[in-house]
Amino acid sequence: MFNLNQTDVRTFFFDVFEKSNSGVTLSDLEKIALSVIMEHPEYHQVLHNRQKYLDYVWTVEMGETNPFLHLSLHLSLIEQLSIDQPHGIAALYSELSNKLQDKHSASHELIDCLGEMLWQAQRNNQAPDVTVYFKCINQKLGKE
Repeated sequence: MFNLNQTDVRTFFFDVFEKSNSGVTLSDLEKIALSVIMEHPEYHQVLHNRQKYLDYVWTVEMGETNPFLHLSLHLSLIEQLSIDQPHGIAALYSELSNKLQDKHSASHELIDCLGEMLWQAQRNNQAPDVTVYFKCINQKLGKE
């Protein structure tokens, strides 16, 4: 899944949701995506309406969260944790999960940090900086 555009990403999530509702066999990646989708019932209405939301623009100024970005960040985090990259992310996730007593809440906290790192990289026209990511996580852990 390299060089995907907005339409490709959204189509992937729409397809996974539709396949799951029709009983079609899912690939391993689709199964992971479906598990993330099922943890977010607030997005099911969006996923039921491909025509309306394939090109819809969510704006922070309107207080909106882009569900496809959110779901994609979950998938990114799952991959990071599965291979412990950046090195140490799995231990930090475990520590935050223990602190919050909830893995899903810990995932959301890490996703906030991942989003912050990506936003800063984009704003500064630089590569993502893992120190920004880890600093944010450590702040959530009360270490900074």
